[in-house]
This record gives sequence, structure tokens and C-alpha cells, in this order.
Amino acid sequence: MMIKIRPIYYILFILLVAYGCSNTKYLPPGDMLYVGGDVTVKDSVMKRKDRKAMEKELTELLRPKPNSAFLGLRIKLYIYNIAGEPKKDKGFKHWLRTKVGEPPVLFSQVDMDYNADVLQNFSENRGYFKARTSADSTSSNRRAKALYTVTTGKQYTIRNVKFPDSTGTALDSTIARTKRRSILQKGQPYDLDIIKQERDRIDTRLKNKGYFYFNADNILVQVDSTVGNYQVDLKVKIKDDTPDKAKKVYTIDDIYIYPNYSLAYAKDSVKYVTDSVQQYKDFKIIDPQNTFRPIIYDRTMFFRKGDIYSRRDHNLSLNRLVNLGTFKFVKNEFRPADSLGNALDVYYYFTPLPRKSIRVETLAKTNSANYNGSEINVNWSNRNTFRAAELLTLTAFGGFEVQVAGQNKGYNVYRVGGEASLIWPRFITPIKIQDSSAYIPRTKALLSYEYQKRIKLYALNSFRAQFGYLWKDNARTEHQLFVSDINFVSPANVTEEYQRRIDGDPANDIEANPALQKAIDKQLIFGPTYSYTYTNTMQKRKKHTFYYKGSLDLAGTITGLATGANIKKGDTVNVLGVPFSQFVKMEHDFRHYLRLSENSQLASRIIAGVGVPYGNSSALPFIRQFFIGGTNSIRAFRARSVGPGSYDNSEGVADDSFLPDESGDIKLEMNTEYRAKLFSIVHGAIFVDAGNIWLWNKDPNKPGAQFTSDFLSEFAVGTGAGLRFDLSFLVLRLDLAFPLRKPWLPKNERWVFDDIDFGSGAWRKENLVFNLAIGYPF
Repeated sequence: MMIKIRPIYYILFILLVAYGCSNTKYLPPGDMLYVGGDVTVKDSVMKRKDRKAMEKELTELLRPKPNSAFLGLRIKLYIYNIAGEPKKDKGFKHWLRTKVGEPPVLFSQVDMDYNADVLQNFSENRGYFKARTSADSTSSNRRAKALYTVTTGKQYTIRNVKFPDSTGTALDSTIARTKRRSILQKGQPYDLDIIKQERDRIDTRLKNKGYFYFNADNILVQVDSTVGNYQVDLKVKIKDDTPDKAKKVYTIDDIYIYPNYSLAYAKDSVKYVTDSVQQYKDFKIIDPQNTFRPIIYDRTMFFRKGDIYSRRDHNLSLNRLVNLGTFKFVKNEFRPADSLGNALDVYYYFTPLPRKSIRVETLAKTNSANYNGSEINVNWSNRNTFRAAELLTLTAFGGFEVQVAGQNKGYNVYRVGGEASLIWPRFITPIKIQDSSAYIPRTKALLSYEYQKRIKLYALNSFRAQFGYLWKDNARTEHQLFVSDINFVSPANVTEEYQRRIDGDPANDIEANPALQKAIDKQLIFGPTYSYTYTNTMQKRKKHTFYYKGSLDLAGTITGLATGANIKKGDTVNVLGVPFSQFVKMEHDFRHYLRLSENSQLASRIIAGVGVPYGNSSALPFIRQFFIGGTNSIRAFRARSVGPGSYDNSEGVADDSFLPDESGDIKLEMNTEYRAKLFSIVHGAIFVDAGNIWLWNKDPNKPGAQFTSDFLSEFAVGTGAGLRFDLSFLVLRLDLAFPLRKPWLPKNERWVFDDIDFGSGAWRKENLVFNLAIGYPF
């Protein structure tokens, strides 16, 4: 039974909620609800954009904050009011009032004079030394608003910056040499925050020059605002009361390492003093259990005896020790050395993680083929396999993926397998490679096997072996180079149903589809692979953030050249009875995030990829080809149902069909999505997706699939909207999309604007695509 609600009832409901959210009858007698403060900046010289930005900054300083509102409605305050005073400190009513609701912010709680002083100080710290601040208020219907006016006057700028004389003390000379990179520049506006940053910058430079006991508070920046013409002179100097030890350069003397440190160990003072000391190069190691080979300290620590102290080397050493993944806690301390006047002894204390451990993981998964499922992993790890922080991991896994709705419903996927990996915290190469970043380089060897069963279709055995290197230059960049990456795939248990789809069955009106054979062909791929990743998306406050990943796959190159393999001439070469794949594949994934406000952003992505088969191959192997469509791609089309090119595969995605596995050698995809927080854990999105895949070589069975100069006219385009439920530990995503352009239609009829009829049941059935997924699409 369907219940229809007339529009008038929607309006009445909204008015009722609005009334409840604004009702003030619950306020204390004589008081008013505080609805916020407004700051107006008066300045005839300041640009309107700068004035608005300053008003926003000043408004953020006001306290207290008014009750939160959504679309102008103070819903949490309304919940607080209707919940009433609970009789007990537990139960639903208490939870509703204290956890969900929000008590009213009263005007009596607002100290307008205090806020005016805060605004005045902020303005002066920005160089508006002649600013004047006033406060007032307005009220209506027991609601009050605070109004502040800041008349800034002209902003003072920097006329001159004077650093200590380079001919003075060693400390003065060192500070003088930092002037070249000073952030205090002539002509810039005076800003107290910039002055504090300059002191921190100088302190950092001094720490890297050996001034261990120096502190930013030892630096004084004197300001002379009497020079006239709204200008100031700044003088950087050392405070007179700076301790003598802060003016000295310190060197490193003895380096002590305690690899099995614990609180119990520290309390045993006799053991702490009398433990045998092992000398290894410049390190004094107290490790009676011989837990680690000393070579790991040589590779991770930057300090050596006699070195000048450097905060940079200090932090690099700690970061590398933490990134080993072997220690639970890493700490160190510096003490004045007994032997020398200006020397420091360094003490490192490491608390190891348990050497062996078992971890069980349960995962929720989603993939581009609109399948959702779960997986369980059992991992056994040894974090110190050969006593040099090597990580050995043995994994057994099993999982399933199902499609709740769509043409693949009932064709579930089950996976089981195992993996063994060994990671060395260093480069294992014929030549020695120096690495000075904060991140430990790693050498990785991996062996894995997976059995995948697609119900009613086929099963695959997949073997993989890898050997290569992983390293990071900094927190934003990452490299992966596998000098050997071998993948062998062999089919098993191909069903009659699937074989009929390949060969065709005229008796049952089933046309032959030779493309399906590619999924069950034996495949042997080997060769080097490389990928580079850059991201600064961890910087949440930046307006523009980026993510880029580029990858290169060179399969069978050396073997192909050595054997002279050429499939076009019939000279196909087999390895272990299987033709090896020979191709070059490159893919680029670029993403841009534009922060529009605290709770909204515009996210965009471009994917461009091309794979060129040659020599021993006429096409890319199926598992290395590109696919498009699905929950993380063009969401208005089912997974792998678009393309290649203008090839019409609509018969392959009919309701009575299955597994539209259209693939290509070239891919171009573009996506843009506006994301905004609606309330609580609920976020909304509006998106547009476009793109397609193409074949490198012409396929007579797929007319229109080859890449040509007319590729832009073959773009599939879709749009839609969705909700995201951010539960912190996972994001549940619901998207509803529909196509705007179908590339397989006749050239002048691909845009479908004229055919859109949202009220038509047939249109909705053929075009509306619902996507359920976990996580954001990009």
C-alpha cells in the first residue's frame, strides 16, 4: 500500500520543526538566547576581499559560540528542550538531553568587553596599531546578537630589519648568516605571528648548527613604531639573560643503546650500571640477550662520535628507528659528557614489540564490478627474523563477494589463498646505495597463491612472485620498484554454461562471444614494474591538495628481444608451454581537492592509461587490461559494461545476461564530485563522470573499438547524487546515477537529454543505477 502525503503537510511539518527549534519559552526569566556575534571591519583602504577575510577571522575569536544550527534551525537545542529535565542520570531521556541535545547559550554568558579586548589585541598584532573597537547588541523576541565594530586605521609595514653583526660572537655570526632566508621582509605588513615564526626558524637553524641548549625564547625582536609614515623597524638580537650554555656549540661524545629497555629494567639500578657493554663502531650497546645485530643501528642512526649536534640528524634517527616497525617505544636523551666541556652523551632506549604475533582481520570489501563482500585474513608475523629487524609475514585468507542486484546476481565469487613475504629494512643490491631520508628503505620478496571460484562460470589458479624495493623521499612521495614481478594464471573447472557463452548456442539463441575466452586463457607475465606516488592530502587546512600515482609495467621486454618473438610473423615463443606476454603499460591517476569551506570540497580526478602490446602479444593480457564503469568509475553504468569505443555491447548487459567484461588497452576517465557535510555523520555529493576505453589494435569482432582521433565523441557521460555515512572506522556510500551519453548509440543520438522521462517506469529500469559501496570513489 502506498501512502501519499500532500505538499501542504510537508510545509506544516517544516513550520512545526522551525517553531520548535526557535521556541524560547524554556529560557530563564529575564535572559535571552544568544544567536551569535557579527564583526564589522571599517577601513577605507583595505580591499573588500581582505576586509571580509579579516571579519571572518575576528568572528572566529568570539566566545562563547552560539548554539549550532542546520539550515537556520537549532535542532540540538530543540532536542534539549523537548527532552526536559531527566529524573535519573541514565536512560533514554538522559542520553537524549546530554548526548544529542545542546543546552541554550544565554546572552548573560557573553562578556562583550572581553571579546572587544580580544579583537583589539588581534588587530594590533596584525599591525593595526591605531585600531579602535566598540561593542553593541540588538535583541528581538528574547534573542540577542552581539555587534562589534573594528575601525582599523592604516596597517603598519616593515621599513627595515636589522640582524646581529656578523663580526660579533660566534652565535651572532651564525644568526647573521640566517638573514638571507628570513621571512621578515621590507615592505611586508607587520604581523606578530610572522615574528614568532621567524624566531622559530632561527632557533631551528641554530639547533642544526650545534646550539643544543638554545631556545626560541632567547631571541628578542624589538619593534620601533616611532619611525613615522606607518612603518616599523625590527631589530633581531639575543636576550641579555641568555644562559652561557645556550651560546655554545656541542658535539656528540659517547652513544649508548639499550635495545630491551623497560621500566622494570630502569628500576634495577645495579643491572643498569653493571650490564656488559658491547662496542660496535661508535655505539656502546647494552644487550645481554643479543636481541639485535648491531648492524641495524649503523643503518638507522645519523649521529657519530665527534659530530656536531644537529636537530635534523636527531629527528631523522628517531623517525627511522620508529619506521623500522620493530620497537613499541623509542626515546632518547642527551646528557653533558664528563670527559669534555662542550660534549653530549646520547642515550637511546628501545622497547621492542613482541617478536612473534598472530593477527586476525575481518574486512568489508567493495570493487569496481559492483560486488560487495567480506574477507578474513590470518597473519603470523616475525618482526626480527634474522635479528636485524626483518619482517616475515605468513598470511592465509578467504573471502566472498556477491552482487545484491544486477545482471551478476547469483554469480558469486569465492577466494582462498596464502601469501609469504619477507621485508628487509635496507636496500639489498650489488652496489651500496646511500639513503638519508627519514624513512627506512625496504627490500621485499613475496610469494602468493590464490584460488578464485566464480560460481556457475569458472575457477582460476593465480601464482605470483615479486622481488623489489620500496622507499620514500619524504611524507609525500613513495616509490615502488619490483625488478622481478612474475604472474601466472591458469583456469580450472570451466562450466558448460560459460563455454556455451564463448562458443555460442544457436538452439538457445545465444550468440558466440569469443571475448569471454580471454578471462580463462593461461597467462604468463613477467618483467619489472615501477610506481611513483605523491600526495599532500594529509594537509587538511590547505585550499588545494593533490594526489598523483604513475605506474610503468614492462613485461617480457628482455626475453622478447632475446628470442626475437613476433606474433605477427607467427614466431610466438612459449615459456613452460605458455606464450609469455610482451607489452608496455603506463597509467596516470591525478586527483585534485579544492577546499571550499570547513565542511565542503570539490574533488576531481583524471585517469589516463595506455598499454601497447608488441612482439609476442597482440593484446594486453586480460588481468592487465583497463576496465571502466562501476562504483568507483563511471557510476551511471554497470561495471565493465562501457566500451571499448563505440562498440555496442548492450546485448551483453541485458537482464538475462551476465558478466559484461569489456576491456581495453587505452583508458581515459574524468570525474568531478561536490562533497558537503549535511549533518552529524551524513555527507552528500553531486557528481559527473565521463570516459571510455579503447583497443590498440583493430578487432573485427568489435567494430568501433579501436582508438581513433575521434575518441572524444565516444565518451560515456553520467551524473547523479549520493549520500555518505562517515562512521569514522568506515564510510558507507550510496549513489544513484543515470547516463547522459551512451557511446554505442548512433553518432548524432548519443546524448540522451530528449529521452529522459523520470516518471517512466521503463526509463528508470533501464537507466537508473544504484551503487552501494564502502569508502569514497577517489
